[in-house]
Amino acid sequence: MSDAIKHECGIALLRLKKPLEFYKQKYGSAFYGIQKMYLLMEKQHNRGQDGAGFASIKFDVEPGERYISRVRSNKAQPIQDIFAQINERINEELEHHPEYHENVQLQKDNIPYIGELFLGHVRYGTFGKNSIESVHPFLRQNNWMHRNLIVAGNFNMTNVTELFNSLVELGQHPKEMADTVTVMEKIGHFLDDEVTDLYQECKNNGLSKREASPVIAEKLDLVKILKRASRGWDGGYAMAGLLGHGDAFVFRDPAGIRPAYFYEDDEIVVVASERPVIQTVFNVPFEKVQELQPGHAIIIKKNGAISEKEIITPTIKKACSFERIYFSRGSDAEIYQERKALGRLILPAVLEAIDNDTDNAVFSYIPNTAETSFYGMIEAANDFLNHRKNQFILDNRKTLTKEKLEEILSVKIRTEKIAIKDAKLRTFITEDSSRDDLVAHVYDVTYGVIKPTDSLIIIDDSIVRGTTLKMSILKMMDHLNPKKIVVVSSAPQIRYPDCYGIDMAKLEGLIAFQAALALLKEKNQYHIVDEVYTKCKAQANFKDHDVINYVTEIYKPFTDQEIADKIAELLNSGDINAEVKIIFQSVENLHKACPKNLGDWYFTGDYPTPGGNRVVNKAFMNFYEGKNARAY
Repeated sequence: MSDAIKHECGIALLRLKKPLEFYKQKYGSAFYGIQKMYLLMEKQHNRGQDGAGFASIKFDVEPGERYISRVRSNKAQPIQDIFAQINERINEELEHHPEYHENVQLQKDNIPYIGELFLGHVRYGTFGKNSIESVHPFLRQNNWMHRNLIVAGNFNMTNVTELFNSLVELGQHPKEMADTVTVMEKIGHFLDDEVTDLYQECKNNGLSKREASPVIAEKLDLVKILKRASRGWDGGYAMAGLLGHGDAFVFRDPAGIRPAYFYEDDEIVVVASERPVIQTVFNVPFEKVQELQPGHAIIIKKNGAISEKEIITPTIKKACSFERIYFSRGSDAEIYQERKALGRLILPAVLEAIDNDTDNAVFSYIPNTAETSFYGMIEAANDFLNHRKNQFILDNRKTLTKEKLEEILSVKIRTEKIAIKDAKLRTFITEDSSRDDLVAHVYDVTYGVIKPTDSLIIIDDSIVRGTTLKMSILKMMDHLNPKKIVVVSSAPQIRYPDCYGIDMAKLEGLIAFQAALALLKEKNQYHIVDEVYTKCKAQANFKDHDVINYVTEIYKPFTDQEIADKIAELLNSGDINAEVKIIFQSVENLHKACPKNLGDWYFTGDYPTPGGNRVVNKAFMNFYEGKNARAY
């Protein structure tokens, strides 16, 4: 999207099912797992570039030997940084100990990061925090191997305060009120309980503490732990965890909001946030990669047993549609077709905006992630043009000359690469006027391809705040002197904040909300704003299940087109000569294009969890009261 927003995170979990010697013999290196983890994380760098972390666990080590390694980075290129650190450490050990080169056991015993179980994470700082302490994976340490817990995830909880208080009620003293910490401590609490119960059982059976350890590892019930820990969770999550002795899990929320995919063969088990990542890194076909079902966890036991178990009863699946529109890489076979469908389905509205005059129209896209939707739009435009040609030929077949036929057949849909991102905006200039001038030149344009009679159609993934459109894109497009600029959003209007991982926390930042407020003022209906505030305020102490999203009433008096037209007006800074038209995808067509990902709360206000309604009402109250604060 042309508006930069912070979003999402990516996870990668890899379990090697064979001894390390196997990978040395087959693939030439006992570092096979580390190499694959680098690829899994690098192929998901689109999901997070504020920080990255990596953790590994060695199996069956002797007491006194380190078996957990972790490295995290919040540098400018965090994935490269953490693997540079790993490689430097490995190379240092190999240089000082040449005997390690051909001896896998010596490598495992003495070189960190080499192991059988790995967890990686790439992140965006949803709360604007990017200190190293905020970078996953998080580690909960204990001298009992089974009680060591490593957690990383792509998630956001809407009820962090409630979860924090529940830990306090359990007698804990959490170090901070952050969802990652509270979730990890909740799992850790019930992990401790389970280990204690199993130890008591072993003690009753006459086993010593040392004899009990392998029995606990075998009997530890991750399903039971996750069921107990997740009671009361409200949010979207794909959460991964490693236990010190070698068990692992990945757990997905019951609405399937956040994505997770896995693949298993006789050599590995791998879980990642995106399917094509697994396909590419392990060279496996589409149909072999499975989607982790909502409310389920994939459980990987230390002994190699793997199962997919229901933890929470799944609700109506509301997988995030933004994954399909923008976040996930478009190399996924389904996502590629869905993005093309988004472009095809919006063409009728585009044709209406230009009075079907494709002869005087140039089609393009911005930014590069909108390219696939652009292809779909152009395919539909070519179908329209071919139909028009065929109809003309049929209607005039008796009088049509060869020259006229050739002229008709030579007409094509005109496509051009109009916008080029010229430079990333630097933030070292803080004066507003200087920054505005920089933003206005983030994109450069191609001159000499637009005629004064042309309509210029630009498709974007989505329009969030509209800042880049207003400050840069529209002005640059206008320099080409088109008759009309039609900005096409392959997504519907973003009207509500997200609270499940995307950094869209404040209502007043959304251009659709600004447009609705402007219309309410114009129509002398601004009293609705006061009424909505009163209704939201009255629900402040309601339980989440009883809260209603009253912010929808802000938009009810207006059609989608009225709001779109007002957005176009707000984004026109007053010095644009061309007529500006903005077209949004309909929610109905979004669902047609992306039938498996029906999560649309940012467009419709239909939140998939009760906590979402509380968050949107809180966001509205913050706006009304002038509080520059997040709603979750």
